[in-house]
Amino acid sequence: MALTNNSNATSSRRWIWFVSAAALLLLILYSYIHQPPLKVHAVRVQRGPIRSVISTNGKVEPVQNFEAHAPIATTVKRLLAKEGDHVHKGQLLLELDDDDIRSQAARAQAQIKTAQANLAATKNSGTQEEILTLNTQLIKGRSARDVAQHNLDALRRLQQDGAASPGEVRQAETTLQSAQADLNLLEQKQKERFSEPEVASTEARALEAQAAYESAEDALSKSSVRAPFDGVVYSLPVKLGAFVQAGDLLLQEADLSHILVRAFVDEPDVGRLQNGEKVEITWDAVVGRVWTGTVNSVPSTVKPRGNRNVGETTCLIDNQDLRLLPNINVGVTIVVAEHENVLTLQRDALHIEDDKSYVFRIVANHLKRQTITFSLQNLTRVELTSGLSEGDEVAMPAEEMKPLADGAAVKVVP
Repeated sequence: MALTNNSNATSSRRWIWFVSAAALLLLILYSYIHQPPLKVHAVRVQRGPIRSVISTNGKVEPVQNFEAHAPIATTVKRLLAKEGDHVHKGQLLLELDDDDIRSQAARAQAQIKTAQANLAATKNSGTQEEILTLNTQLIKGRSARDVAQHNLDALRRLQQDGAASPGEVRQAETTLQSAQADLNLLEQKQKERFSEPEVASTEARALEAQAAYESAEDALSKSSVRAPFDGVVYSLPVKLGAFVQAGDLLLQEADLSHILVRAFVDEPDVGRLQNGEKVEITWDAVVGRVWTGTVNSVPSTVKPRGNRNVGETTCLIDNQDLRLLPNINVGVTIVVAEHENVLTLQRDALHIEDDKSYVFRIVANHLKRQTITFSLQNLTRVELTSGLSEGDEVAMPAEEMKPLADGAAVKVVP
């Protein structure tokens, strides 16, 4: 009897568990079927252009530049140009007061003549007058020596005959030795009148005088500033009558029809740079205007610039209207790659998982996970190479806390 009761109780519990599980399953199924659809934004696959760019900043520099600096401390005598003037090669632009420079050149020229005369005298063992005097002294010296020798020979013969004493002979020998010594000194003076240090010193003074003259001539030539090529005077920091120190900047001229932009590219983008890539330049002072050119050189090193690590690349820009000016800051866009008439999709619609890319297509108000491949990309769009066709709708979340899922019902909202 007890065994029968236990069996009935077990069957009853099983029945209760089965009914509960079925009810829960029906509740889940009902909730799934009747849950509101997921709200999404829809974007379409479009055909059109796409390009990958590097956006940064840069600074304008002249390609062909000329700077004139004051050669000495003086005053500005004449100003024949002003900032912004278009000038031609050889045109006189500025003159300095060159009276002091001319005086220096005259003094230096006189010093050269004196130094050259001294050098010639040194190498020739003296001046013409000194050489004549020395030659006269040599003639007299040789004559004195010959007379002393003749007297000595005569006294020696007389001594043999007893007509001259030994003392007279010794005195004649002493006279000859003295005459010979004087002659030797004159002959040595004729050969080596100046020592090697004296010759070197004279040569050095001659070189110094020549250098002083060349320096004065150079300063004199720079006191009149002429345009070395056709261009624009873009900087003229001096005024008529102003006093300038040696080395002060007088003016700057450049050929602005073609300029160089030095662009500062962040380190991660340096490897994407290649010579010949298209460049677009903008300047805040001229809204809507774009200048074009090409990359001229790629960075050889990366260095700090403020809180950035950058590589400096130079770009040649066409500036025929001369609007871009030296030293201004500009915006730089370097076009790394550019494709026309390709399938593109908004980049935010793309998902990447385990190095695989996919999107959620909208098909009959439901999501379908679709694997895709892409090539070119920029900050806003990607170029599709497989997986989607033109006009396909792709979902993007409309509510941040609700992720997209394959098969989910969706409602497209603006």
